[in-house]
Amino acid sequence: MNVNLKPRPINFNFGEYINKGFEFLKKDFGNIFIAFLVCIVMSIIPFCGLLAMGNMYKYLQKLNKNQPASPGDIFDFKDFMPYFILQLIVFAAIFIIYIPLIIVLALTGSISGSDDANPLAAIFMVPYIIVVMIAIYYFALKAFYITPLISLKGIKDIKTAWNISKVMTQGNLIAILLFAFVVGLLAQIGVLACGIGLFLTLPFVYAANYFAYEDALQQIEFDEITEIGSKNEF
Repeated sequence: MNVNLKPRPINFNFGEYINKGFEFLKKDFGNIFIAFLVCIVMSIIPFCGLLAMGNMYKYLQKLNKNQPASPGDIFDFKDFMPYFILQLIVFAAIFIIYIPLIIVLALTGSISGSDDANPLAAIFMVPYIIVVMIAIYYFALKAFYITPLISLKGIKDIKTAWNISKVMTQGNLIAILLFAFVVGLLAQIGVLACGIGLFLTLPFVYAANYFAYEDALQQIEFDEITEIGSKNEF
């Protein structure tokens, strides 16, 4: 674990993140838009979608802190392995989820002996799909901070990043879900503009997410000097 981090539940201010995302996008739209296009190009490379997204947040951090930054920085493969492992874990989870469905469909199909839908399959599949969807949302929300922990804090071990993210999201799952819903809804405005607007709204999604990540990481940073000072007050 990064010694400068002190995991704790985050005070999640999604309204603030959305406002800051809009202001940031208006201030540096040209640079963010170009970086977004580069991010799309890198995402085309197999197994580099999450890496491109993580590098995009690195770029936004540099831009926000007025540090030297170039859209070309997104083509950085330093964090490839953590994201590659993360994707393998996701693929394995999806495969495991499908195993019961395949078994049930095979068994009910052999029992019915025809192409007609077997009611036994529906009895199993409906509640199973509901449970799976709830589980997917739960784990996705609990893993909300894994990307910034890897890209912005340099934590390469997926298990460590997962454990920290679990602590950070305690008591915040509904707030994070609402944030994701609102940001996603705003992004869908681009779809209404014949798809062209997506090139305007999707960069906003990255900007809003960045401020959510940046604020959360600041809340769990362990400042030894401040900690010593606070102890001396008692």
